[in-house]
Amino acid sequence: MSDVSPTPRELEALKVLWRRGPATVREVHEEMGTREDGLAYTTVLSLLQTMEKKGLVGHEPAGKAYAYFAKVRRDGVLGRLAAGFLDQVFDGALGEYVARALQSRKPDAAELEEIGRMIADAKEAARGKGKKGGPR
Repeated sequence: MSDVSPTPRELEALKVLWRRGPATVREVHEEMGTREDGLAYTTVLSLLQTMEKKGLVGHEPAGKAYAYFAKVRRDGVLGRLAAGFLDQVFDGALGEYVARALQSRKPDAAELEEIGRMIADAKEAARGKGKKGGPR
């Protein structure tokens, strides 16, 4: 597993692999080819080769081609990127981060319910930590 944070373009390729599973360069290119800047096939090949050197992806034979697969987990990568963004942009101020996110993008009812569950879980975890090992 790699602790390397992917570039925006590498993240886009990882999203394709997380969604599809193993995919050939052509398949990744087709999905990434919908971009306005229209990436060339050779650019996607070079991108995947660079990502392999970084430990982000691996490859295996798939007929006459190779299928590339993600070697990093989605939740780990997104967690590191979110934590880095929180620290870099908001100096670790989680409340401000959440407030800005809610101001810039209005969540629907299902998202609000999910956020509420996450907050309840975080409160429960914080209460559990407070009970362990502290002086009374």
